[in-house]
Amino acid sequence: MSHRVAVYRKEHFNAAHRLHNPEWTDKVNQKVFGKCNNPNYHGHNYELVVKVIGDPDPHTGYVMDTKLLSDLIRENVIDKFDHKNLNLDTEEFSLLNPTAENIAIVIYNILRAHIDTRLDLQVRLYETERNFVDYPV
Repeated sequence: MSHRVAVYRKEHFNAAHRLHNPEWTDKVNQKVFGKCNNPNYHGHNYELVVKVIGDPDPHTGYVMDTKLLSDLIRENVIDKFDHKNLNLDTEEFSLLNPTAENIAIVIYNILRAHIDTRLDLQVRLYETERNFVDYPV
């Protein structure tokens, strides 16, 4: 009998970005992205919630050790993106528009490589208190 449980870990990072499509004119970029297209960038206080789903291990009772999950997030996401300009300081967004959607997908892919594939994984990223994305859905 399966007893699937969801385990959550919440983390925080600050980063700057600019939403911009280099294939478009400045006028089109401004129309589509508005203030988020500021050529001098702008920042967010991102809240990241990582959800891991699976059956508790019969020996430990854990779906996943939350200390291990926290360490994975810190080492592979927070240390990489915190206090960075995503467009200029990261390889992941040098050619990818750093929308909340794309940031969530990138974070998911980074973490997926480190978490047992028997466990389901979901990333929720709050760009603001009112704007957030989930991946996958």
